[in-house]
Amino acid sequence: MSSVSENLADNTKSLREARGLTQAQIAKTAGIPRPTWANIESGSANPTLQVLLKMAEALQVSLEELIAPPRASAKLYLRDSLPSKKRGQVSIQKLLPEPLVGLDMERLVLPPGATMRGIPHTPGTREFLTCEQGLIELKEADTCWKLGPGDVLVFRGDQKHWYHNPGGRVAIAYSVISLAA
Repeated sequence: MSSVSENLADNTKSLREARGLTQAQIAKTAGIPRPTWANIESGSANPTLQVLLKMAEALQVSLEELIAPPRASAKLYLRDSLPSKKRGQVSIQKLLPEPLVGLDMERLVLPPGATMRGIPHTPGTREFLTCEQGLIELKEADTCWKLGPGDVLVFRGDQKHWYHNPGGRVAIAYSVISLAA
């Protein structure tokens, strides 16, 4: 288990490097001496709260982010760990393992002839439907849109809509939902 000073050292260095700045540049921005910054990055300093606040402001992060255990640079989510469900014959798999405010992404698998009613979202929501394989028909209002592989349809996700596979083979599509605030 890492200590707060180790967390501070690791986070400070990685945040500075991610911004492409030298110790001298960020120390000047923060208004603290470069040797102080270097000692903090090495884990050998015990900075005051005032220095930590200046560092957080210069790096444009919260104080908590400076001292928290470092986040992993990447995390693999295996397919079976992602939430999935069936609505009728259609399989829906979430593509975002962690919630992002105002955004959702799903993979839709429609067997031949399958139809699924879309659920209208909050007013102002936009949906982006991309067909990867097969044929997809999307009906919204009085319009029927036909999508083939690579086609993208942007439509109002706050209206009644239906997905349909009119083809003789499985259709796969990706839905990106941008929810209105």
